[in-house]
Amino acid sequence: MNFLSPYAFWLAVTLPIVVVFYLLKRRRKVQVVASSMLWRKFLAETQASTPFQKLRHHWLLIFQLLMLALAILAMARPYFSGNVSEGGLLVVIMDTSASMQSTDVPPTRMDAAIKKAGKLIDTLSDTDQMMILAAGRQTRVLQSATSEKNKLQRALKSIEASDTSTYLLDAFKLARTLVDGQELAEIHLFSDGAASDLNKFDPTDLNINYHPIGTRSDNVGIVSLDVRPNPDDETTRAIFAGVVNYSTSRADLIVELQWNDQTIEARPLELEPGSTDSQVFIAPQSENGIFSLKLNRDDDLAADNQASVVSLLPKPARILLVTRGNRFLEKALNSISNIELAAVDQLTDAPPDVDLVVLDKITPLAWPTVNTLAMHVTHTNWIESANTVESPVIVDWKAAHPLLRFVQLDDVQIAETLEVKTPNWAMSVVESTRTPLILAGEKEGQRMVWAGFDTLQSTWPLRISFPIFIANAVEWLNPTTSQASMVNVRTGDAMIATLEETDPKPVMLLPDGQKTSVITNPGSRQVIFADTLRQGIYRLQNGSTEVVFASNLIDASESDNGPREELNLGGYNQVTRTGQKRADLEIWRWLVLAALIVLMLEWWYYHKRTA
Repeated sequence: MNFLSPYAFWLAVTLPIVVVFYLLKRRRKVQVVASSMLWRKFLAETQASTPFQKLRHHWLLIFQLLMLALAILAMARPYFSGNVSEGGLLVVIMDTSASMQSTDVPPTRMDAAIKKAGKLIDTLSDTDQMMILAAGRQTRVLQSATSEKNKLQRALKSIEASDTSTYLLDAFKLARTLVDGQELAEIHLFSDGAASDLNKFDPTDLNINYHPIGTRSDNVGIVSLDVRPNPDDETTRAIFAGVVNYSTSRADLIVELQWNDQTIEARPLELEPGSTDSQVFIAPQSENGIFSLKLNRDDDLAADNQASVVSLLPKPARILLVTRGNRFLEKALNSISNIELAAVDQLTDAPPDVDLVVLDKITPLAWPTVNTLAMHVTHTNWIESANTVESPVIVDWKAAHPLLRFVQLDDVQIAETLEVKTPNWAMSVVESTRTPLILAGEKEGQRMVWAGFDTLQSTWPLRISFPIFIANAVEWLNPTTSQASMVNVRTGDAMIATLEETDPKPVMLLPDGQKTSVITNPGSRQVIFADTLRQGIYRLQNGSTEVVFASNLIDASESDNGPREELNLGGYNQVTRTGQKRADLEIWRWLVLAALIVLMLEWWYYHKRTA
């Protein structure tokens, strides 16, 4: 047995004081009585209180000495230590995603996780250290490595679940770095396991302990919401929504569509367990506004029962085509509705008032400042190219990118292409074995799509995927479309806006009604706001203008909130649930309890004797 506060034993000097009190003779008042026969049984006690007389057997004295000794021992904080040569490091990862707001474990899974992690803190030995990470859209270190349990408990209680998706990969990568070189290191994850980003994480040589939170899956959620122009009526909009029932029983609910907070349609919906339903609404729109979809049903997760879309009225895209002749490209552009197309064979000055420029094998004297689609051209400020690659073979393309929606490229042959390195501003959306073939990205507020090959020196214009790609490119480069994508973001993603006025103090109105200042760079009209952890409508107020944003969860893996007993780490491994760690604890609390019991015994004995 060891002691954390051995100096408490100095209080043992109070034990003889208690004995001295019993040795000292008490001053008694002399009283004449008729007979002493009734007082003889107290004679022994009277003699024991005479100074310097030998102490006799006295239960009250024994109780008081024992109680004081137990109190002193408790203040010395005794504990039992194991045979551990050095302390270990425990890295705790707390999942703060939206599914941790589920109420199947009252009050929420987040509260249950905090309570469970708090018990793990109590098991720490004096040589152990712990770190606490909050795994959200960005991983945050809430508490650096420490063995002070009070600090760890305070950091733990400061955690709140957000409305974002589950992002555990960055947290595990950081945890791997923290435990690197530590022999007695452990990683403890407190989560419901609704993570889809761990497929490429290798847990080799890591001691991962998974603590699953949650008991059931009872949730119906919105997993998709989009607004498109109605091809049959330009004055109306088509709203597409996807709803999934992740519970184990049939769900009866009402789906409600609102326009600027006013209900315009409500439909009853019945969903069998595990089923998906697609809803299409047609609604008139005469101005920019907000479509909101609500599910009127009480379930375990409320975060996915509502979603909103900022709907901007479509405007004709003014396109300037710079080419010396490419009828395939011209035909593909003319097949797109709601555009105004003009063609020139050279661009000598800054482009006129257009929304986007298409460059076909022509390097302009004045590079466009608007969004640009460039084919087989280079510009030193954007792309650096020196060599040519003959007969490049397409090996991969990003089918999830908006440019390549419904595009198949496995039957396209290319004669030659420019060899480039992917610049920092872009990402490669179509790859060959040696060089990127198509790049897409944004630089200083200007979007650009770049193709390194001549489309007429390929079989692509003969494939149906070519006009589809051109239509996707125009939609992605159209400022109106890009603005619509910028004002509708996922929770946790940054909102980006370009200010029309130079107000030095723009303000963001949050979904809960609170206001917060937005920091802007001097001389810049661009505003970046990243604190979007809560879903709802955000309003950027700048002088007399206002920019409206919608932030939504819309994540099928998050809506599927059933707890996972195993954590899937891709093709590497699976981590199953972990029991609570056992460790020796301090015993001072039990000593205090024993002292209280002795105090009660003394009280009982005293009253019994004097009764």
